[in-house]
Amino acid sequence: MSVQSTKLENGLRLITDTVTTVESVAVGIWCDVGTRHEDMKYNGVAHMVEHMMFNGTPTRSAKDIVEQIEMVGGQMNAYTSRENTAYYVHLLKDDLSLAMDVLSDMIQRPTFPDQELEKERGVIIQEIGMTNDTPDDLVFDLYQEIAYPNQSLGAPILGTSEIVQNMTKKTLFDYVKNSYNAQNLVISISGNVEHEDALALVHQYFTDLPETPKSSYDAANYKGGEIRTNKKLEQSHVVLGFQGVGKKADDYYDAIMLSTILGGGMASRLFQEVREKHGLVYSVYSSHAGYNDDGQFEIYAGTGPDKLSKLVPVICDEVQKIVQNKVLKEELLRAKSQLRAGVLMGRESMLSRANRQAKHLISFDENFDLQKLLDKIEAVDIDSIQKISQKIFSGRPTLSALGPLENLESYDKIQNRLAA
Repeated sequence: MSVQSTKLENGLRLITDTVTTVESVAVGIWCDVGTRHEDMKYNGVAHMVEHMMFNGTPTRSAKDIVEQIEMVGGQMNAYTSRENTAYYVHLLKDDLSLAMDVLSDMIQRPTFPDQELEKERGVIIQEIGMTNDTPDDLVFDLYQEIAYPNQSLGAPILGTSEIVQNMTKKTLFDYVKNSYNAQNLVISISGNVEHEDALALVHQYFTDLPETPKSSYDAANYKGGEIRTNKKLEQSHVVLGFQGVGKKADDYYDAIMLSTILGGGMASRLFQEVREKHGLVYSVYSSHAGYNDDGQFEIYAGTGPDKLSKLVPVICDEVQKIVQNKVLKEELLRAKSQLRAGVLMGRESMLSRANRQAKHLISFDENFDLQKLLDKIEAVDIDSIQKISQKIFSGRPTLSALGPLENLESYDKIQNRLAA
């Protein structure tokens, strides 16, 4: 078997994906906590901990951590999302033991030195500032806050400058103790590795994990509405979105396929109509993000302020067309080919494989099965796409707009267009 997993007595899980035709391994630790697990008072703590994990252990300095990996030609990184946090290394197969040693040391024995903590505050505050200066990023953060107001799922991943500035070392250590426990962690490895060899390394290095209870989160409570932020910019940025479906829903891949047909490439309806036919934008696309218990279907476009009055009506028209009329067979075949190719080409990256199988195990508590995924894509049909379009686009929309907005019509008028 290519993919194998083992659950240890303390709840820690290991999953391996053996690929003997490569010379490398991608190994990482995926934690079943992210922004939505935070107490709103400490919004940004998950991301701040992710940064601080690289800043030393009792036996390794921050410099030692990266130098030891790069000395053997490896690459190291991490990310924080709304539902997961991950730390991973890609290196040659013979250096897997080193990677496991370094990663386990970081996760189990962080020191969070005072001097490094103060430096990292500054780094994260700069990162927040960079996001605030990047309108096509900021407009999505604003969107999320309106879609899920007053809840951690709607809070920014980076937190706020004020909260980051006042985050204490105790808060960070408490978060690690409560979140980075055996039940929340998955060790995922893809590449030239045997499962039993990897399991032996887990037993060797992961000996100090706390056995606190598994983390929980509040159920998603989608509200919708609008936020308009007038700002002096060259372009007006707009996100029009709707409540989608969770990644565990039976119609999840129907929603993914719908997004692909509507705005998932240069041949998509939005690209052809909004950009190619009307010349209203440089960038327009749709996407669907699935959480464990909810989802978001989002349409993004950026345009000059003088064309804003035309942009939203054209987008609404395309939404209405896909609700009222069945998609074409050729569109469905093209979307299936895009999704299938994306999945299969992603298999050529060991990091992509490790990431997919870790997140799948966390969400579904089962090994990732490639054929099962391809079968789900193939099972989508024209009727199921029309059904999911009617389900998603009949809901209350969320509108986030940033930039010169004088020519953006009212939320009520946009809502009426969508209901026409």
